[in-house]
Amino acid sequence: MSTNWNEAESEMQGHIQDVLRQTRRRAESCTVRASNELRNAALEVLRGQRSGRMYRLPHSGSYYTASAPGEPPAVRTGMLRMSWGLRASGDGRGNYVAAIQTHIPYAAWLENGTRRMAPRPYREKIIERAKPGVIRIFSEINK
Repeated sequence: MSTNWNEAESEMQGHIQDVLRQTRRRAESCTVRASNELRNAALEVLRGQRSGRMYRLPHSGSYYTASAPGEPPAVRTGMLRMSWGLRASGDGRGNYVAAIQTHIPYAAWLENGTRRMAPRPYREKIIERAKPGVIRIFSEINK
């Protein structure tokens, strides 16, 4: 019985490339799913009743309750809450980034505060809310 080592090596290399391709695809899928988990957490954190000062809505007889310092921002127009977009990227060598981003300019002012307004932090709350789901998603890569 004769073994052709070149054929065996070639077959093994093909199998390794298939496994690498599948793993890359799973990692990319997990990155998108983790970004979606972050977006869902943002929608949860940026909703609900707040305990700050009450304001009258312009051109209306109704009122809304703003957020108190230290609380996530209250929803008035819903623009910040609905502006989150997914950002999932990877370099194909094991470095993948799952994130969300917003184009709303006042998002940073709410997070960090200004001279005239105390911070309404929300980033850490979003991360803490999404963390268990993101860990679960990435633990599925090896399955």
